[in-house]
Amino acid sequence: MGVVKCVGILTSGGDAPGMNAAIRAVTRSAIYNGLAVKGIYRGYKGLIDNEIVEFKTQNVSNIIQQGGTILKTARSQEFMTPEGRQLAYDNMCNAGIDALVVIGGDGSLTGARIFAEEFDVPIIGLPGTIDNDLYGTDRTIGYDTALNTIMEAVDKIRDTATSHERLFFIEVMGRDAGFLALNGAIAVGAEAAIIPEIATEVDQLAELIQNGFRKSKNSSIVLVAESELTGGAMGLAERVKNEYPQYDVRVTILGHIQRGGSPTANDRILASRLGNAAIDALLEGQRNIMVGVQNDEIVNVPFVKAIKKDKPINRDLLNTLRILSI
Repeated sequence: MGVVKCVGILTSGGDAPGMNAAIRAVTRSAIYNGLAVKGIYRGYKGLIDNEIVEFKTQNVSNIIQQGGTILKTARSQEFMTPEGRQLAYDNMCNAGIDALVVIGGDGSLTGARIFAEEFDVPIIGLPGTIDNDLYGTDRTIGYDTALNTIMEAVDKIRDTATSHERLFFIEVMGRDAGFLALNGAIAVGAEAAIIPEIATEVDQLAELIQNGFRKSKNSSIVLVAESELTGGAMGLAERVKNEYPQYDVRVTILGHIQRGGSPTANDRILASRLGNAAIDALLEGQRNIMVGVQNDEIVNVPFVKAIKKDKPINRDLLNTLRILSI
């Protein structure tokens, strides 16, 4: 394809606070640089259904503070087929779009990589997921807001846990990544975090009990990452009931509350920087990359690395949590 003249923007997969800030930044940076902008509603599904609208600067006014995504998001089984992607490409060409910015997580960027390779389309990905699980970027859009939501919720749960002298398992999102659980546990002063990254190395529940938690405390909070590897909060509570019946256990699953809400300053700034950097990357001739941030510097990460490599947790944080939970 030739020189980029019109950029299409879509959000895909799970919504994340800060996606609107990213949409705003991409739109206004593109217009500033003389490019036309088209908003694509409902992700890849909207590309197939031709839900494409021209965006001007006023389309993104007063959205930076809103959670969710004004472009909506949807799953698309059809986009997983060659026929669906061909239809999406035809609609994109008919709309005059010659480059895409895709805001989403692992699945969204996987779709972007396949689409880019099949049709030689320049695509820039922005890491939009509360899970913080994309390799090559220190933070993803939405992670900080979700972490703050968890902190506020657990602070309230602790009041009840303390009043009733109970052990609370609180399940947080993250799919198969423990970033929210681990950093959330440190932020709320929890006794432990049970995460998938070390689930095959140690029986985290047995270790928690054997280390004598509650020796000097009248309540305990444990954050659990949702994952088959951890067993989830309900699975762990059942184990305690069967193996350690002396403990009074309660479960709270925070669920989709973690995805909503007005984005924090950190997420608004990150999304704005990455959105602007996406347009810079396109103008520089970059393609098939995710724009991320490392050590507070913008970086370009090939899709194949961002998607296929597992992002490691900082194991020093596990030790910090253990020390501070005595």
